[in-house]
Amino acid sequence: MKVKILYVIDGMEFGGGERVFTQIINGLPLDQYELFLASGPKESLYQAISQTPVQRYPIDFSNRFNPTILFHLVKIIKDHRIDIVHSQGARTDFYARIAGRISRVQHNVCTIAMPVEGFDVSSIRKRIYRTIDCLTEKYVEKFITVSDFLNKMLIEKRGIPAAKVVRIYNGVELHRYHPDAGRGKLKKELGIPEDVPLIGAVGRMVWQKGFEFLIKAAPAILQAFPGARFMIVGDGPLRGKLGALSEELRVKDNVIFVGFRSDIKDVLSAIDLLVVPSLLEGFPMVTLEAMAMAKPIIATKIDGITEQITDGENGILVPPKDHNALSKAILRLIQDKELSKKLGMSARKKVEQEFSVEKMVAETEKVYLSLLGTN
Repeated sequence: MKVKILYVIDGMEFGGGERVFTQIINGLPLDQYELFLASGPKESLYQAISQTPVQRYPIDFSNRFNPTILFHLVKIIKDHRIDIVHSQGARTDFYARIAGRISRVQHNVCTIAMPVEGFDVSSIRKRIYRTIDCLTEKYVEKFITVSDFLNKMLIEKRGIPAAKVVRIYNGVELHRYHPDAGRGKLKKELGIPEDVPLIGAVGRMVWQKGFEFLIKAAPAILQAFPGARFMIVGDGPLRGKLGALSEELRVKDNVIFVGFRSDIKDVLSAIDLLVVPSLLEGFPMVTLEAMAMAKPIIATKIDGITEQITDGENGILVPPKDHNALSKAILRLIQDKELSKKLGMSARKKVEQEFSVEKMVAETEKVYLSLLGTN
């Protein structure tokens, strides 16, 4: 008899959590599992699993406190006799945990990819989320974290027993990433000459990502390389403020806001280096993608990222909120082509060894099997 797993995620945008769930769904052996997905009806999410038979249940999770959501989840669990409910995200964890409790599901699994402190919400809402977590954590049989930093936080700060927590790193589909494939495509689209340095950053425009410090680093870089371009990929509530900052610093002609793009591989192929100026992260996927593309990376020395990047070996780490250190590191890599190539190749090697999607799926399946008593 097949193991029945229900995945629950809000799906309001196709972010890292949605990406990981689609990787798991696409990677599990279908002769052993029957899979179900309850999420917002995001087309990009559905497309990512279009080749895998999975029963989809579109649920609008935008309303944080909607009893109808709970009713739908309980019905899905009971109708299909779900064995494991696996959720991710503050919006969905509460409903998945309570629905699992009401319907007496055998096993409840929860992935933690970002601490509540990093949510892009008000302090009052953060306290509400934290309170909800405290009330419902006892219904979770196994927590999966994406970094050792989060593992430690759950155990030491939240008091969750170590036996209930397992760290599984995110992974990327290495066969889809080919260094320098289609390099000139996006540059041509944006009208940037091939020999002009293009520095990239990718992510939602929220305070956690620290994009303001990349813009503040731009003037010093432009003094040495007047034609350099800075491409910020993504969208979010700080778009207007970041645009205003680029005008204030008189670098707006060199900073390109391209909005959300689904062709991240083409973006990474076009750039000369990736900058990750984040202030808070769980375990960013874009870093792994850039590593798979053998791109040199400059990132902030913060928890999560330091589990991906070793300073001087497969990237360069700088202090957070330090635009001077950031500009110096960027100039160093623009000027030293050999170092950039060396760091990029080392990054590709590390992602091959430690961060493959196959390894992530296999370790997740081990969690399922251990809960079911078959491993």
